Amino acid sequence: MDARRDELMTVRQVLDELGGVSRRTFYRWRELGYGPAAFKLPNGELRVWRSDFTTWLRQLEAAA
Repeated sequence: MDARRDELMTVRQVLDELGGVSRRTFYRWRELGYGPAAFKLPNGELRVWRSDFTTWLRQLEAAA
């Protein structure tokens, strides 16, 4: 993905794209190291680069 077109996704956007995975499940995945790469903003909110999210989904698909 072109870095100029990459975007930051909120946790809500990630959950919506996953078809309704709960926030609790998402944070559990993060604790276990299964979730997509994310980082905290200074205000404490998490963000995920869309390119990292797409890469994570492709890795899941390849493992299936």
